[in-house]
Amino acid sequence: MYSLNYQHLRYFWAVSRHGNLTRASAELHLTPQTVSTQIRDLEAGLGENLFVRTGRRLELTDIGRAVFRYADEIFSLGQELQDVVRGLPTNRPLRLAVGVADVVPKLIAHHLINPALQMEVPVRVICREGSPESLLAELAIHSLDVVFTDSPIPPTVKVRAYNHLLGNCGITFMAGAELAKGLKKRFPGSLDGAPFLAPVRGTVLRQGLDEWFEKRSIRPVIVGEFEDSALLKTFGQTGIGFFAIPAVIEAEVMRQYRVQSIGVAEGISESFYAISVERRVQHPAVAAICEVSRSRLFA
Repeated sequence: MYSLNYQHLRYFWAVSRHGNLTRASAELHLTPQTVSTQIRDLEAGLGENLFVRTGRRLELTDIGRAVFRYADEIFSLGQELQDVVRGLPTNRPLRLAVGVADVVPKLIAHHLINPALQMEVPVRVICREGSPESLLAELAIHSLDVVFTDSPIPPTVKVRAYNHLLGNCGITFMAGAELAKGLKKRFPGSLDGAPFLAPVRGTVLRQGLDEWFEKRSIRPVIVGEFEDSALLKTFGQTGIGFFAIPAVIEAEVMRQYRVQSIGVAEGISESFYAISVERRVQHPAVAAICEVSRSRLFA
């Protein structure tokens, strides 16, 4: 059975932080050949490749990112141990690695994560954004503690994880002041033929909006499709089209982007989920997020 060599792990940790063998070797006061050999020994012992070369940089593989996370914890604890022995104060924060699906509006993500930062114990948040599939892959190897998204785990994604519904809310249509003023009259019929800034196809919100329009025989003119909700709102504030947002952030969007509400999309809502590898949430910060989201944000 392989016994982990912590010296090899330290070399790996240094190269991971620098992304470059030469700089890491200089920090360790060793030759690049020595460090490279020790890392190959670590990979052989673990039975996994930890790096892939991209140009002159060494990029971590999926399992490499998981190993780096543990190495970071191990050597941070080692530093804390030395501080304790020397009688120095320690203030090691609780670590929370969050994955935010790119379909989740930034303002919603802020509301979801904020309760973790309001806890009595200090919390250090590491936030990553990406597609739900890529984030769930990181969750599966414990690189992330939780993933926030707008839909449950797709059946095509073979990850052992659990959906925790945080809540749902209605949808509000908004636009720049001049456009909104005209579209408020005869709403929702006024949206027929109106310029529309839409989420990209394949998202839960886009599917719901398409069905909502179809049911009411409304045919807006799509002038833009966006993956990034913040970019969509930035275009929306210029008045080139109306757009849809979760109702819980309506007041913030009006204030931040100086746009106006047109009306509510009756019968359509958007849901938000926290996905974790735990059936019952154990991480204190994730538990705080779930509690506040259910009792306040989406209440």
